[in-house]
Amino acid sequence: MANHKSSLKRIRQTEKRNLLNRYYGKNMRSAVRSLRAMKDKEQALAKYPEVQKLLDRMAKRGLIHKNKAANLKSGLCASIAKLA
Repeated sequence: MANHKSSLKRIRQTEKRNLLNRYYGKNMRSAVRSLRAMKDKEQALAKYPEVQKLLDRMAKRGLIHKNKAANLKSGLCASIAKLA
């Protein structure tokens, strides 16, 4: 166990950040998964800007790399384009 006040504070901060990062990561992955699972093109087009905004926010916060966000967005666009 840590002996210094500063290291105890660091442990508290890390636990809080880990919890938030897990929440945001799970939220992002489920949003991408649900968009990929859509069969209706109009619904997918309506939901895409929301998912795009979420991915950009995660990249800005440093949860994912900006290139990963760009790759996810382009893959989602391609999957939406394939819908009839």
